Amino acid sequence: MFDEIQFGRIDRLPKYVFAEVNELKMKERRAGADVIDFSMGNPDGDTPEHIREKLVESAQKTKTHGYSTSKGIPKLLIAISDWYKRRYDCDINPETEAVATMGSKEGYAHLTYAITNPGDLAVVPDPTYPIHEYSFILAGGSVVKFGIEFDEDYKLDEDKFFKDLERMFIENSPKPKYVLVNFPHNPSTATVTQEFYVRLVAMAKEKRFYVISDIAYGDITFDGYVTPSIMSVPGAKDVAVESFTLSKSYNMAGWRVGFFVGNKKLIGALQKIKSWLDYGMFTPIQVAATVALNGDQQCVRDITDKYNHRQEVLIEAFDRAGWKIRKNQASMFSWAKIPECAAHLGSLEFSKKLLVEAGVAVAPGIGFGAYGEGYVRIALIENDNRIRQAARNIKEFLKQFDCEQSEDVKKEDDA
Repeated sequence: MFDEIQFGRIDRLPKYVFAEVNELKMKERRAGADVIDFSMGNPDGDTPEHIREKLVESAQKTKTHGYSTSKGIPKLLIAISDWYKRRYDCDINPETEAVATMGSKEGYAHLTYAITNPGDLAVVPDPTYPIHEYSFILAGGSVVKFGIEFDEDYKLDEDKFFKDLERMFIENSPKPKYVLVNFPHNPSTATVTQEFYVRLVAMAKEKRFYVISDIAYGDITFDGYVTPSIMSVPGAKDVAVESFTLSKSYNMAGWRVGFFVGNKKLIGALQKIKSWLDYGMFTPIQVAATVALNGDQQCVRDITDKYNHRQEVLIEAFDRAGWKIRKNQASMFSWAKIPECAAHLGSLEFSKKLLVEAGVAVAPGIGFGAYGEGYVRIALIENDNRIRQAARNIKEFLKQFDCEQSEDVKKEDDA
C-alpha cells in the first residue's frame, strides 16, 4: 500500500544525469583507477589564511555557538552592502535589501519556494545550472526555456536573447512572472555587456516580470573583462534581485556562504521564509565571511590568475591531443565541444567512455539541458601536471575514432 503513495514534487524531478557519472567515477576509483576529475566545480585550493584565522578566533568565543540570525548577522549584511558599493557603485540597504544564504542552492530553493504560486511561469535559458530550473519546479511552478547562443569568444548573442525572450511572452499563457539569468554563465561561460542588463530592466518594467540574476562567477574573469551587475542599472531594484557566492572567489565552497540583494519585496519574502525554516549559518562562518568581503582582495586575484593559467595549459595540452577548445573570458570552467569524430556518442556516453577508458571525468552537457548536448563542462580544478596527464590519456583515447589530427600532433606521434 505504501509503495503506491506518490510524492508529487519529487516525482517531477528527472534522474540526475550527473549522478550516473558520479557513480561510475566512484566505481572506477574503488577498482583502483586513477581518475583525473574535472567533473565538479569544487575548488582545490585552500581558503585564504586570514579568513581561516578569523573563523578559528570567532569559534573560540562561547557566545558564538548559539543560534545565529537567519537572514545574516548585521556585520555581514553591512559587508555585503559595502561590497556592492565598492564594486558596482550601487546602494544596498543592509536591513531590507540583503540576505545571507547557505550558499546559492539553498538561496534559490528558499527564494522560489517563498515567491512561487502554483502555475507561475519562469523563463530559464538553456543550458542552465540545474537548481535554476528545478527550484521553480519543486516550488510548484512551471518553466519554459530557450537556447542561448554565443560567439567564438563566448560572448552572448544579446539580440537573439531578447528576441527569444520576447517570444516567450507571445507564446505562453499565463505570461512569465520570473526570468532567471546567470552571467558569467554556468555551464557555457558566456558573458554579457552592461547594456544587456539595461535592456533587461527596461523589458521587465514594460512586461511586468521579476528578474533573478546569478553572478556566482563574477569575480573569475580574464583578459580585462569585468562582470557587470544588474544592480548598477537605475531602477533595477524595482524589478530584480541578484545572488553571489563566496564559494569560488575565496575557495570557500564547503563553507556554504552566499547572499541575495535587491528588490525589497523578494528579499523580504526570502528573509521571512528563512526565519521559519532555519537559524542561519554558524556565526563564526558569518564573521569569517565578513572578513573575506571586507579584507584585501589580492587573494581573489590570485585565485583568478590560477584559473586563467590552468585554462591556458588545458587549451594548449588538449590541442596537442587533438581536442580544440576555445578560451573564454570568465568562470572556472571550459565549455568544450566534443571532438567531431566522437560527436555521434552524445555528451553522456562520451563522458562515460572518457571516464572508463581514459580515466578523465567531465560533466556531460546534456545534464544542463537539451541545448547543452554536444558539449562537456571541464572544471579547472586539477593542477598543471594532472591536466597534461589527462591530455596524454585523451590523445590515446581519441585514436579509436580516427580523429583528424593536426600536423603538430602527427609530428609528436612520429617522434
